[in-house]
Amino acid sequence: MTPASGDLDDAALAALTLSGRQDAFARIMQRHRDPIFRLIRGHVGDADEALDLTQETFVAAYGALDRFDAVRPMRAWLARIALNKCRDWARRRTVRRLFRQAEPLDVGAIQVADDAPGPWAVAQGRDDLRALAKAIATLPASMKEPLLLQVFEELPQAEIGRTLGISEKAVETRIRRARLMLAERLRAGARKI
Repeated sequence: MTPASGDLDDAALAALTLSGRQDAFARIMQRHRDPIFRLIRGHVGDADEALDLTQETFVAAYGALDRFDAVRPMRAWLARIALNKCRDWARRRTVRRLFRQAEPLDVGAIQVADDAPGPWAVAQGRDDLRALAKAIATLPASMKEPLLLQVFEELPQAEIGRTLGISEKAVETRIRRARLMLAERLRAGARKI
């Protein structure tokens, strides 16, 4: 790539990638990996899982780059892919949990420890951020996704609506409800401690 390639917009980088320039996609990844990671981290609540899902997001984006609409922002397109990866991850996790619970108690199954922070971690005062991440991870996807896109991606409500396929008013309502639910859950968690 030329030294001026840093000045290229995402649409131009996508076109270069499609023409065989791998370094152009590397520039797209550099430009968007941190915000996509933060979005996924906020969704799943686990940094290691978020790293894996971020990689899956960019692999999927590379494979679907020919379907990228250059008129729309690349970050919104990548966010949509990331949210789909998060939903797939949640479904797989639910199925695994179901199978673990379905095993008879007398079977000597290997028990995998849940690495999610327990209430003791919050109570020991690591910091309020851990409690907030846990509370966000428990929100329904319909509320969590608009909230994360607004807070982490700083997308305007109109763009969030286009990304999620809902109206701008629905985005506003869901974000308001998510904030109220988070406040309630955080208050309830503080009372338990």
